[in-house]
Amino acid sequence: MKFDKHPPTEKLKPYIKHFVVSENLVENEYKVFPSSGLVIGFQYKGQLSTIHNNTESKLTSAGITGISDSYKIFKNSANIGTVLVYFTETGFTHFSSNPANELFNLSIALEDIFDKQAIKDIEEKLAIATTDQQRINIVELFLFTQLKDKQTDNLIIEAVKLIYQSKGTIRIKELNEKLDISLSPFEKRFRKIVGTTPKKFASIIRFNSIINSLSSNKSLTEICYENNFFDQAHFIKDFKQFTGDTPENFKRFL
Repeated sequence: MKFDKHPPTEKLKPYIKHFVVSENLVENEYKVFPSSGLVIGFQYKGQLSTIHNNTESKLTSAGITGISDSYKIFKNSANIGTVLVYFTETGFTHFSSNPANELFNLSIALEDIFDKQAIKDIEEKLAIATTDQQRINIVELFLFTQLKDKQTDNLIIEAVKLIYQSKGTIRIKELNEKLDISLSPFEKRFRKIVGTTPKKFASIIRFNSIINSLSSNKSLTEICYENNFFDQAHFIKDFKQFTGDTPENFKRFL
């Protein structure tokens, strides 16, 4: 299996974390855990499906997945190839007028967001590309054509920064006080740009902090209290929502 990361060009760095070219020769079923930004995928060969309640649903070859507060199960066909675009936390809003929160917990066709003919054109170009760099260049060119002249919301960028600094443990009331903004307008702006509420976003950041801690020598009890859980029961419940597994079982397979 191949999963190669590629940095974006300088102009796209404020909006795109990185690109990934992923290939797999064998059919595979796998979990994807919640991440902090939206993701676009272009299958240039093969087929991708989602599995929910034991029901398999085939996805279009060009799609976008919004922020999620639980894990998703995907299944790829044999001999699949995909270019993935990982947006920064506030990046998607610079390419689409659609509020990011409308994609919460969804995986939909990219043509539902962008021009249908433009998506068809990029799919045709990707199908005949022969190198990873060609594929990245094709996707970057598409993104350049969609990039909007839109002012960055510095307050939301600062909010995201503060949530990361606290590893997702900051209280939303404290966040409002630090930013000097009341809850209702702040939450509305945050949801529209980032894709979910500040509280859910913070829980995703906290979850990813926990995942990173599991590979350390710390005990589960230490990790639980370091991440501001009041007891083990809440820790296990939240962890199972994000992964479908207990922290103990998950750590065993690291």
